[in-house]
Amino acid sequence: MKNMKKMIALVAALCCSTFVHADVMVGEFSKGQMARGSSGWEVKVFSGNTNYNLGKDGRTTVLMAKSNGTASGLIRKIRVDLTKTPILNWSWRIDGRLAGLDERTKNGDDYAARIYLILDGGLMPWNSLALNYVWSSNTGRGQSWDNALMPKNAKMIAARGKADPVGKWVRERRNVRADFKRAFGQDIKFIDAVAIMTDSDNSRRSASAAYGDIYFTAR
Repeated sequence: MKNMKKMIALVAALCCSTFVHADVMVGEFSKGQMARGSSGWEVKVFSGNTNYNLGKDGRTTVLMAKSNGTASGLIRKIRVDLTKTPILNWSWRIDGRLAGLDERTKNGDDYAARIYLILDGGLMPWNSLALNYVWSSNTGRGQSWDNALMPKNAKMIAARGKADPVGKWVRERRNVRADFKRAFGQDIKFIDAVAIMTDSDNSRRSASAAYGDIYFTAR
């Protein structure tokens, strides 16, 4: 049951989203901004607390995450118009792999770093959809698969994979609208939330990562 809570709770948490038309900054960590509340990030605990703190990486402020057999995430409810700003930009780094896990199974649903994009199903939560960009420890970059907990509603994309070096920052750009269409066969025009999670509750190991600014642009 604790595994199912990871996906269900993130989807169920959505309400009263902020509507955004223009290019939008979701997480401006470099400026030390991690506001809590209706317009900021909220903590969702599933199995113990992953530690999230702003810290310095050289001269840059980033969001640092440390999981010790735990699973909690940060979620920001924000309605983004993908017809205007479909490109998600972010940077991230993991400090080590969770080797040997079968990430396509419920017991292997651990990731050193992942970012969720969520479409809220409203009064029909079974219609909610979640696209997960993950830094996979055991799968090749570019591969995609159904989430083991909610295969119809959540899809996984290995933005980075087992061959990518750890301990180094990587910048990412993904067309979220196009990725949703490939994953679900639907033209999704809006998303309602963005979530971050570093989790290792299934493997009972430790995982650490860092996240840079997260923002949407037109191109």
